[in-house]
Amino acid sequence: MKALAIDFETASEERGSACSVGLAWIEEGRVTRVEERLIRPKSMRFSAMNIAIHGIRPEHVADQPEFPEVMDEFADDFQRLPLIAHNAAFDFSVWRGALDQYRMAYPAVTYFCTLKMVQKVWPHLPSHRLNVIAEHLRLRFRHHTAGEDAAVAAAAALGVAQSLAVRDLDAIAARIRMTPGQLRPGGYQPCSCRKG
Repeated sequence: MKALAIDFETASEERGSACSVGLAWIEEGRVTRVEERLIRPKSMRFSAMNIAIHGIRPEHVADQPEFPEVMDEFADDFQRLPLIAHNAAFDFSVWRGALDQYRMAYPAVTYFCTLKMVQKVWPHLPSHRLNVIAEHLRLRFRHHTAGEDAAVAAAAALGVAQSLAVRDLDAIAARIRMTPGQLRPGGYQPCSCRKG
């Protein structure tokens, strides 16, 4: 399996207010690299609730690059690797919201949702939140840190593949009747799973 897991933290309820991004690369059946970057949101409006969740404050990002510059660093990987996120609907709405703020075209990417995967494959878990998944996989984990969240999403995809005895995301999708999401210039299609 080769893939790239992504996770955003936001400064406020505004979808485009990304203040941190975490990335975890999967190669040869394991997480090989984890990166995290702070992002200066365009509006610089932080809500107390969001700060309480992730601990990122305006002063932490005041001197950091904005969204386009941060994401451009990883543009080649976005083009060559399928993406995964835990609750992808949220993370990809953040990506779209930030691109919309900068009036930038959406990149062409395919993505898979590990939340939908674990709900289908591990329905017995008491919850499918990342902290519960990390515990199930026996991983040490600090929740709401973008890099660690991305790493656990990557580990979830690997764990699901192992549970299903398959080797890649397309095979997982076929087994659980998942249609991958698409982000593309001019629009998007959410990741979805057929019932049953």
